[in-house]
Amino acid sequence: MIRNAVTPRQALFGSNEPRSALPVCDHYAGIEPRMRKALALQAEMGPRALFDVTLDLEDGAPVGGEHEHALLVAELLNGAANRFGRAGARVHPLAHARFVDDLRVLIGRAGERLAYLMVPKVTGLAELQSAVELIARTCTEFGIRRRIPVHALVETHGALRDVAPIAALPQIESLSFGLMDFVSAHAGAIPASAMNAQGQFAHPLVLRAKLEIAAACHGAGKVASHCVVTEFKDADAIAEAAGRAARELGYQRMWSIHPLQIRPIIEAFAPVAAEIDDAIEILSAAQAAHWAPIAHHGVLHDRASYRYWWHVLERAERTGQPLPAELRMAWFDMPQAVESKE
Repeated sequence: MIRNAVTPRQALFGSNEPRSALPVCDHYAGIEPRMRKALALQAEMGPRALFDVTLDLEDGAPVGGEHEHALLVAELLNGAANRFGRAGARVHPLAHARFVDDLRVLIGRAGERLAYLMVPKVTGLAELQSAVELIARTCTEFGIRRRIPVHALVETHGALRDVAPIAALPQIESLSFGLMDFVSAHAGAIPASAMNAQGQFAHPLVLRAKLEIAAACHGAGKVASHCVVTEFKDADAIAEAAGRAARELGYQRMWSIHPLQIRPIIEAFAPVAAEIDDAIEILSAAQAAHWAPIAHHGVLHDRASYRYWWHVLERAERTGQPLPAELRMAWFDMPQAVESKE
């Protein structure tokens, strides 16, 4: 019986599987009505969070009202609308005068409910280390024992230069590419067309940056998060960009800046039905063979390909794709299953 066997995760990775299973979409909202709408939509889409909500202090706070905006975000994090605990916050950059206040308000008032903190405008490894240390000290000050995951925006020359050691920091959970700031940092040497849905996949310097971020994240077992598509009402553009980010560049997650972008991103990152069927057949046969090599439709499979197909099923589960009820219960809802002695 499936339910009595070691799960694929246990058999293939044991307790050392390093990758974080984040939702494939990260939706940004900074104005109060949009933040509330985003949290409501997150709850409406299913029994689990199919996307994260990042409540934005950096671009969402009015000038002069940063402290009040941080208080509002803390209130939302603590409220019933944060049903799944999958809401994080983007704070101001480390060099900004409000950075420390952002941390004190969010951690001091909602540290147990923060899914993560996003640090923008990182200039290099040393600066991010300083930000991480300040976050840790603030947690200690307010008695928060959990380590709050840190996400960081790679959007400067320095951050891109240091991207591999940045990804290797234990506190880092995900790195995002900041397209628009990265293009602007080239002082006009990269054309504005590189910021649109198609051009960002064509310009060599932009493509290089995306690939280096993705490679660094995979090397460190972290989540690579793709940048925005500013044509937020063009469903075809967002679907094409999300599909290319996932299939061609190896990204596992993508930003949304409008509710209309959320579903196309989730759909683009989800495996197709045929992939899911293959994964179920291969892993079920492998489990029956006690994870020894098998042949499936004339093709040899062993633990190396089993790991691939398990990640397909994980992505299906994270994106809300239908899975057989018995399989879901045995492989996802009962992670402590033990091997059958029959």
